[in-house]
Amino acid sequence: MAIFKILIVFASLFFYNFSLLAVESDTVKTSSSDFETGNFEDEIYDPLEPINRAIFGFNNVADKIVLEPIAKGYRKLPSPIQTGIGNFLSNLKMPLVIVNQLLQGQGKNAGESTGRFVVNSTAGLFGLFDVADKIGLEQTQEDFGQTLATWGVGDGFYLVLPIFGPSNVRDTAGMILAYTTDPVNAYAVREGEPWILPVRTATNAVDQRSKIIDEVNAMRNNSLDYYAAVRSSYYQYRKAAILNIDDNSQTPLPLITIEFE
Repeated sequence: MAIFKILIVFASLFFYNFSLLAVESDTVKTSSSDFETGNFEDEIYDPLEPINRAIFGFNNVADKIVLEPIAKGYRKLPSPIQTGIGNFLSNLKMPLVIVNQLLQGQGKNAGESTGRFVVNSTAGLFGLFDVADKIGLEQTQEDFGQTLATWGVGDGFYLVLPIFGPSNVRDTAGMILAYTTDPVNAYAVREGEPWILPVRTATNAVDQRSKIIDEVNAMRNNSLDYYAAVRSSYYQYRKAAILNIDDNSQTPLPLITIEFE
């Protein structure tokens, strides 16, 4: 695991250095009508809205002050480095993706994901290079929230988690399951290296945030009610994920979310 530790330390160091290089991203041309909510929004159960709005406000400030500037610095890195880090992080998630595909009865997808994990972990140098994609092994994503939904568990009420962003009762339970069952996290704790967990989480957050800088700013600046727009977008995105709509056909999710794994 020496190489794994070196990669993690490298990631944490460059986040600090490149946060000093942050620059304004290109502007996405949108209007307020792009983010208007409709009947779908009225169906969302949000009994904790006053508390959720307060937490949402805190997360929004934290994003502006910390996460967004670091993500902009990250985008200054050469594209191959960003792609390599993203590939590496994605490969670390594959064991749980495979588990969830099996739990949902997706045998074919589980087999293909297993092939991706084996190929990218070996020929792809621990996942830095997506060799599997070049030989036709497509990437699909499944998580415990989707598995619970497939088993008939309802959304529950809407939640905004401090730092971790929009969620609901079911997806929060799924996130906790991911944190407690992830083999990489378990290995890090067992080997007395718990620092890997927050570094991995922070690296994931920056990598994901860097991909939606313009979209988040467009929603933030043009929504009549930014909180309601994010809430609606979250539910629409999760519904698409649960129904297994092709990832390539989904609209990029302009949400600030952080994953444990």
